[in-house]
Amino acid sequence: MVRILFAAELPMKVRYDMVCCYVVRPGPDGILKQLLQLRRAKDDFLGGVWSTVRGRIEGDETAWAAALRELREEAGLAPLEFYQLDTVDTFYLHADDCLWHCPGFCAVVAPDAMVKLNEEHDAHRWIERSQIDKEFLWPGERAQLGELAREILDNGPARPYLRIRLSNGDFAP
Repeated sequence: MVRILFAAELPMKVRYDMVCCYVVRPGPDGILKQLLQLRRAKDDFLGGVWSTVRGRIEGDETAWAAALRELREEAGLAPLEFYQLDTVDTFYLHADDCLWHCPGFCAVVAPDAMVKLNEEHDAHRWIERSQIDKEFLWPGERAQLGELAREILDNGPARPYLRIRLSNGDFAP
C-alpha cells in the first residue's frame, strides 16, 4: 500500500509562493538576446549577488500576476510580450529548512526600456545570452534560462503555447 504524504506531514517546509521573472530585450541587431540582472543591495538578503527579478506571491494573487507586479516594483518595467516557463526552479534553503518551488516567467521589453530600481537593488546590467552560464549564479536559474533560450529566444515549438496574452491594464509600469 502506498501512502501519500501531504505538505503538512513532511519533515521540512515546502513553499511555492515565490516567482522569478527573466527580462529579455533585443540587442542592436534586433534579436532577443540580452537578459537583465539586478544586484541585491548590500544590506539586503544575499547582498551583492546578481540575480533576476524575484518576489513573493501576495494574498490570492496568481503567480503570473505576481511576476508582473515584481517586474514593475523591482525594475519599473512593463513587458511587450510575456511568457510562462514550464521549468520550475526548485531549491533548498538550509537556514529555514525549506524546499522552494518557483515558477518562472519571461518578460520581453523594448530595446530602449529604462530600468528603475527599487531599494532592494543597487545596480543593473544586461547580459548577453552567450554569458548565461558564466554570469547567472544559481543552477535553477540556468536551467530555466535553458528552456527560455530554446523555446522563446529560438522560437521553439512551445513558444506560442507559453505566451500569456495580457490586457492593457497589465502593461502599466
